Amino acid sequence: MATEAPKVTLYWLDKSRAQRFIWLLEECNVDYKIEIFKRTPEMLAPPELKKVHPLGKSPVVGITAPGRTDPLILAESGFITEYLTEHFAPHLAPKRYEDGKEGPGLETEEWIRYHFFLHYAEGSLMALMVTNLIFSFLKGDKIPFFIRPITNQIVGRVDNMYFKPNFKTHFDFLESQLASAPNGGGFLCGNTLTAADILMSFPLQAGQKRLKIINATDYPKLNDFVNKLDNMEGYKKSIERIEKESGESFTTMMGAE
Repeated sequence: MATEAPKVTLYWLDKSRAQRFIWLLEECNVDYKIEIFKRTPEMLAPPELKKVHPLGKSPVVGITAPGRTDPLILAESGFITEYLTEHFAPHLAPKRYEDGKEGPGLETEEWIRYHFFLHYAEGSLMALMVTNLIFSFLKGDKIPFFIRPITNQIVGRVDNMYFKPNFKTHFDFLESQLASAPNGGGFLCGNTLTAADILMSFPLQAGQKRLKIINATDYPKLNDFVNKLDNMEGYKKSIERIEKESGESFTTMMGAE
């Protein structure tokens, strides 16, 4: 007798980081449904999302176990990634220890990298990305034309003094991480795709497509890596799935189309 599978629901917000979780769920090889939420004209999450989770953010994932009526609600990208990987896709997480070598400080390099990038993607790197995105709005069409020269000047100074050097630090680091990845590399944690690569895909795509910082000249390994992620079957399936569900072409606020 087959065991009944849990029901998985992704609460997906347009132009958000939730798209990565369609890709992750495709790699999990589980049946799941998507509930789509649209941003308000002010580009904010709609109030309806607070009915799913009190913070009203996306992504959020619901897991309804067999025999239960109320789903377990998961929020925060890193936690969702760890939970889904542990239960549905252990192949996307590196082995923690070599056989017979267990204990503090003996973890494999792949495992250490994996857990670092799970936190780094939504921590140091994404904080910088979001702040930069907010500042970019000060140069947009919604700023009254008569004060736009002033806001443009402010943004330009902040860009030169803060954003450019900090992005250089991060992307230099990531270029070196790809160059030194164990077991021949190819991905951030080694020679196979992990859930950390999927979580990192969004800021890296934004670095290439919106910021135009990641390119073949300045960051050849990062540029090749982003192109590689864009062409992975799971990522392509995630785009096909959301376009079919929404009836619209996929776009994202951060410019990682």
